[in-house]
Amino acid sequence: MRKEDKKDTVFLNHEKIHIRQQLELVVLPFFVWYGIEFLIRWRQYGNRHMAYRHICFEREAYANEVNPDYLSKRPFWHFIKYLKNK
Repeated sequence: MRKEDKKDTVFLNHEKIHIRQQLELVVLPFFVWYGIEFLIRWRQYGNRHMAYRHICFEREAYANEVNPDYLSKRPFWHFIKYLKNK
């Protein structure tokens, strides 16, 4: 982590959302799911960056990173909502 990242509240909130997701999936399954979904999205979009941005965990984190109260109101396993493509 870069020194300036420690003061970036949006970045920190984004990462806190990922930590919550990891805890809900008991860590290891989070990374397995993340990797499998990345591969599926990469095949779907044919582009690594688009694949990354469409992983459900990233979609939830990016959509809510500017809301400092998000985690206090977030339902359990809310990332599931972000599985569907727009």
